[in-house]
Amino acid sequence: MDLHLNENLELVLRWAHVFAGIMWVGATYYFTWLDGRFVELEEKAKKEGNAEKFVWMVHSGGFYLVEKQKRPQLMGQTLHWFRWEAAFTWLTGILLFALLYYHGGYLVSFEEGAMSKGAAIGLSVGMLLAGWILYDLLWKFSPNEMAGVVVSYILIVIAAWLACHYLSGRGAYLQIGAMMGTIMAANVWMRILPAQRRMVAALKEGREPDLNEGARAKARSKHNSFIVVPVVFTMISNHYPFTYGSRYNWVILSALVLLGWGAAKLIRRA
Repeated sequence: MDLHLNENLELVLRWAHVFAGIMWVGATYYFTWLDGRFVELEEKAKKEGNAEKFVWMVHSGGFYLVEKQKRPQLMGQTLHWFRWEAAFTWLTGILLFALLYYHGGYLVSFEEGAMSKGAAIGLSVGMLLAGWILYDLLWKFSPNEMAGVVVSYILIVIAAWLACHYLSGRGAYLQIGAMMGTIMAANVWMRILPAQRRMVAALKEGREPDLNEGARAKARSKHNSFIVVPVVFTMISNHYPFTYGSRYNWVILSALVLLGWGAAKLIRRA
């Protein structure tokens, strides 16, 4: 590929990826914050018998009164879906990853690489697919949330070691970020949106929606709000060679994932 064209394509993909990511992460944390406020109102109502059920907000000179409906009431208003931010973030990210790390060769070390470029690409694609499959199966059958978290972290540590052992340091960190980003996007398009569509369809047909579907979709959205913090770090990790360039890079990456989850827990309570 022509060098000038390659650089321009990288610029366009990087800008689009960052901009779409800002919209996706912003929407995710806004609704996470909003849901937290409704949980507080519900708890307050149980303790004090308070019937308040609206969240009152102000932004950009406008005032907003929002009500949460566990069982949606279909009305004439347009139902707004938040989905394309996730799709564009993942698509631009995976194209940028392929351009720089698959086509550009950054996925393997230029000197004394542990495997060939083709084998490294095969490993990368396999890890992307395996990451989603293992995560999805785990959270379908996990006996409880804590068990799921522990097993998830063990799998991430194994993936970090595998990536750092066979790929370049930069490539390994971006590989783990791509895996987690793929899980987030798949959560939106394969688990959250289909559940919401089935609930809306049930209401339109006059049937009672399955509220368990809403609870499962909410759980996956919660996962995304935790996953995204370490994903953002891996996106900018090439600026910090003391992390990916260390002989203990997989340990550092594993620790940063754990710290990211801790930061997300604090943010979610804000």
